[in-house]
Amino acid sequence: MHQKTEIAIIGGTGSQISLENPKVEKIFTPFGNTSSRIIIGNLKGKSVAYISRHGIGHVIPPHRINYRANIWALKELGAKFIISASAVGSLKKEHHKKKFIMVDQYVDRTKKRKDTFYEGGELCHIGQAEPYCSYLNDLFYNTGKEIDNMIIQNGGTYVCIEGPRFSTRAESKIYRQWGGDVIGMTAYPEVALCAEKELCHCCIAMVTDLDVWAGKCPNCGIVEIAESCSKCGARVEKLDVNVDEVLETQQENIAHLKAILEKAIPKINTERDCYCRHRLEGSIL
Repeated sequence: MHQKTEIAIIGGTGSQISLENPKVEKIFTPFGNTSSRIIIGNLKGKSVAYISRHGIGHVIPPHRINYRANIWALKELGAKFIISASAVGSLKKEHHKKKFIMVDQYVDRTKKRKDTFYEGGELCHIGQAEPYCSYLNDLFYNTGKEIDNMIIQNGGTYVCIEGPRFSTRAESKIYRQWGGDVIGMTAYPEVALCAEKELCHCCIAMVTDLDVWAGKCPNCGIVEIAESCSKCGARVEKLDVNVDEVLETQQENIAHLKAILEKAIPKINTERDCYCRHRLEGSIL
């Protein structure tokens, strides 16, 4: 018999979470192996499941993650609430490094991922007008405001690219024009699969870099890349993004991530009803 729990955390790049009294669970799914074995333990008095999205040692690239197996397994363990942590790049000047954003919309730019549990016979057209759980978003946002030196925003659009490569400068500029706030490689199809399983789901996006649309003017600071600054005419230094920068910033983000999880998770009302529990109504053919 598997140990059951109603709250689960999906950890992303640099987001390893330690639980008290951990027990390791291996769940067999119709979709193959999960990214890693699932750890169930206690976090500030709450029973919580944790899975490493990229596997132990960060060995699975974003386009090869078995998203269906991960979500199916968490549901099998009794999860009702999924909290996803995600390292992201910024697409706007105001979203500086180390800022947290509770994502409320996404743009899917992936290409090769299995993104539904319904592949024939019974068909599902899941609604995604409001893809994330507003209850969780509000809870984590209000909790984040209580944490010293934490900058957090409630709402923002996550552009999810296929990866594993980073964007070109042309792509990055286009995503900015589309109204994207942050860019990453893992929000989709996690969010849609959670909806198909009628799970409350939120994405805590942690800014680690400024992607490649940005440049640095010696007088005006961060500006969009150009040969010279449109404001003062000074030469603009081109900024890039690399793995070392992402990991270095994420090490600084992890303290705030742990703080918000420890403060917010005990507040989750696991008995409340939510529109997330009824997402399949009107979606099945």
